[in-house]
Amino acid sequence: MVALDRLVDVLGSLGTHLACAPRGRDVELRGVALHDPAENTPAASGDVLLGLGTPSVAAAARLVSSTPASAVVLHGRPPLDERVVAAAKKSGAAVLLVDPSVPWGQLANVTQTLVNGGTRTGDLFGLADVIAGVVGGPVTIEDQQSRVLAYSYRQEDVDPVRVQTILGRRVPEEARRALDEFGVFTHLASSDEPIFVPKLTPQLGNRLVAAVRAGRELLGSVWVEVTGPVDAARSAALVDGARTAALHLLRSRASTDLERQAEADLVIRLLEHPESADVARLGLPSADLRVIAVQAHAGEGEHGAAVLAFQRATAGFGWSRPGRSALFGNVLYTVIPAADDAVEWVRSLVRELPAEATVLAGIGGPAEATQLPTSRQEADECLALSTGAPVVYDDAWARVLLHRLAAVAEAGRLPTRGPISNILRYDAENGTHYAATLKAWLAAQGDVRAAAKELNVHPNTLRYRMQKMAEVTPLPLDDPDQRLAMAIALSITRT
Repeated sequence: MVALDRLVDVLGSLGTHLACAPRGRDVELRGVALHDPAENTPAASGDVLLGLGTPSVAAAARLVSSTPASAVVLHGRPPLDERVVAAAKKSGAAVLLVDPSVPWGQLANVTQTLVNGGTRTGDLFGLADVIAGVVGGPVTIEDQQSRVLAYSYRQEDVDPVRVQTILGRRVPEEARRALDEFGVFTHLASSDEPIFVPKLTPQLGNRLVAAVRAGRELLGSVWVEVTGPVDAARSAALVDGARTAALHLLRSRASTDLERQAEADLVIRLLEHPESADVARLGLPSADLRVIAVQAHAGEGEHGAAVLAFQRATAGFGWSRPGRSALFGNVLYTVIPAADDAVEWVRSLVRELPAEATVLAGIGGPAEATQLPTSRQEADECLALSTGAPVVYDDAWARVLLHRLAAVAEAGRLPTRGPISNILRYDAENGTHYAATLKAWLAAQGDVRAAAKELNVHPNTLRYRMQKMAEVTPLPLDDPDQRLAMAIALSITRT
């Protein structure tokens, strides 16, 4: 079951437009039906009816008018014909128009996966309540990274760790270390039997824990705060609850994967063709945005960490998610409001990844929605400069400029003859350090003592080098344009 609003968001990437919704966007959809005019296949209330075989407006109006389905999908382009609008008002069915180029098979596949495989977050919270009532204690359901997915309604008289876990949406690191040292996570990785965890710290009380697993894959765990060891019946009830949680998580994964793909398609369109993208559908403002580019590496897998970063970015940190993301190749792109702290966003992402992961990030400058391709280019160039800490274009634009010029130089598009080329060639042939000396002198604006201090040589040594340099090649140091050109050439050349 899924809400109409979610179906509209997911199908939006396929060129779908909600033309009318007489009963609003909160209508719940429970099934999918295909219209077959030859067999007059019935649809039920709560169904999404795919309107195959409606070649005319009149046929579409008849179908919409007579169906008990909650939503009807038709091939067509907005605006919706008034006859179909009137029919929708009569039956109460929402009408979605999808671009005629989209095959019905693709629509059916996406819609069936979402409606029949989707699950509401509330279902998992309801399950937590059921487990709490049967086992007897406050419950949290968590994923493999100890992130809270749901918790029971009753949370009275819980210990401080439980409070911090719910408010922060994940187990505090100190408590997680204590649980790891006790062997809880090792047990969950290999056994479906519940494990009783005694009070490990003053803030962390007794727990009964069971793995949530699908086949051999560990999806998460269920935690019940208890006063002491429990009997076999309550342990068995927890195992049953964990199995039910696995079904919820598998259905949720199918739904979430579709939503991620829909979001990614919209983000990529926004970064490549912003004039045709609808930024409002991503829940983002049309101004004051910026692009973050992230690369993540861990172990030998080429893209494993990048995929995990994409999953974490689209799941969010804490209870909110300011950015919208897409994985393009091995680079994660996230569009975020400029008012949000992009550097802190990167740090939050790093905290969600395995400790061994290496994360590099570049952050583009603020931009209007139509200028996001420029912010993306800046983010890419800052990413190329990153060696650990995020590189922000606002602070690093000079380095970006020099990096661009260096790329031009490597492509052979800068002059290959002149004073700098002569000096570099002389250094290579004679083992001298004239290029570094001249670079320091120019950076110090001719201050011999400051340049000498930078090079850790005596001022007289620097003066001698400058004299000898002038014998190697003419140095028009009194010309400001020449000085600027030499400084740039030295900055983009390894000296």
